[in-house]
Order: sequence, then C-alpha cells, then structure tokens
Amino acid sequence: MTVAEIMKKMIAFSQGNIHDIDHLIRVWAYAKTIGELEGLDEHTQFITETAAITHDIACPLCREKYGNTNGKYQEWEGLVLAADFLGDTGMTQGDIDRVAYLVGHHHTPAGIDGPDYQILIEADYIANAEENHYPPENIEQFLNTICKTASGETLIRSIFQV
Repeated sequence: MTVAEIMKKMIAFSQGNIHDIDHLIRVWAYAKTIGELEGLDEHTQFITETAAITHDIACPLCREKYGNTNGKYQEWEGLVLAADFLGDTGMTQGDIDRVAYLVGHHHTPAGIDGPDYQILIEADYIANAEENHYPPENIEQFLNTICKTASGETLIRSIFQV
C-alpha cells in the first residue's frame, strides 16, 4: 500500500472521530515535512509517515478501556494494534515491526534510535503543543532537550514564535 492508502485506511479506522483524524493528519504533515527537509531516504520516509499516520491508533481503545488517552496506555495498546492494522498492507514484517515499535514509543523521548523515531517525536510534539496551547517555556524546554533536527527546530520556532 501507498502512504495515501494507509491514510485512507486509518481515517476509516477512526470511525468519524474528527479530532483523531485531524490530529493524525497534522502529525503526518509535520513528519512528512521534517523528513523531506532532513533528506530522509525513500524507505525511512515511508516508515516515518506510516508511523505518524498510525501513532494514535490506540486512542479509541484507551478511551473505552481506561477512560482516557494517557500516553503510556497509547504506547502499550498501540504497539499490538499497529502491527495488526498494517498486516494486510504488503509491508515486510520488519517494516511492520519498526512502525509498531515507533507507535509503541511515541511518547517516550528517551532512547531515540533513529531519524524516524526522532521525527515522529518532534511532529507529535508540534501538533500537541498547538492543540494544548503549551506555554513558551515548555516549548523552549523541548527545543533545548529533545528536538534534534534542524527542520523541526525551524518549524517550532516559526509556528510558536519562540
């Protein structure tokens, strides 16, 4: 499947939840932009975009099961859900495993082990900071401690005027 086909499948999976759909599209757009600006190879770009699209796949289940979408719950539940969701996409098992790993760690900035992981963290942070109106000091802290890509930093500084 192409990125567009995975996006279509994920939108259908979201069952009309406009907030979830809007969020995944924004995270995907930021991840795509950062990845392209950083010069990712085609394969890593595909993995990054697929992880961005599916990163919050567990939110509906978490709302039902736990009554909230706590990041740790999303990671625990999302790892398995993402692997199942991608099973019929034609992706290799290794690629499915990598995307599932990223989904299972997208709220864990410790131990970032590749540009796909770094970019997913940055893209999700930007979308969450917009949605939740993070204060400037929180954004500066992220820039000083977690953000590593030049493109992510440029986007953050432009969006939030910090």
